[in-house]
Amino acid sequence: QVQLVESGGGLVQTGESLTLSCVASQGRLSDWAVGWFRQTLGKQRDLVAATLWNGEDTRYSDSVKGRFTISRNNAKNTAYLQMNRLEPEDTAVYYCAVSRYSSTIIPLFPAMYEFWGQGTQVTVSS
Repeated sequence: QVQLVESGGGLVQTGESLTLSCVASQGRLSDWAVGWFRQTLGKQRDLVAATLWNGEDTRYSDSVKGRFTISRNNAKNTAYLQMNRLEPEDTAVYYCAVSRYSSTIIPLFPAMYEFWGQGTQVTVSS
């Protein structure tokens, strides 16, 4: 079992940046694909970005492409989500999750992920 802890959320203004971190314990992050999801009240949890175990293949939602960057440092058992040019529409609880769905295909849906963090709130004021 892998335990995930996110950090780095907060309140920022439009146009500012934040970096979220996701630290894995009781397991090796290199064994897993990593995804960042976000969810607002009453809505489904949507994929923001994901990367395979080696970080060489990534996928982004259209709404964050060009503004967000997913990365990972397997030696530190940590994944990151760099968020630039934040917009009020980015306000949500952000979750990291890990998946063993495939070593070559990026998992895109929440059901493909086995373990989740507790989430971190990101609020962007206008």
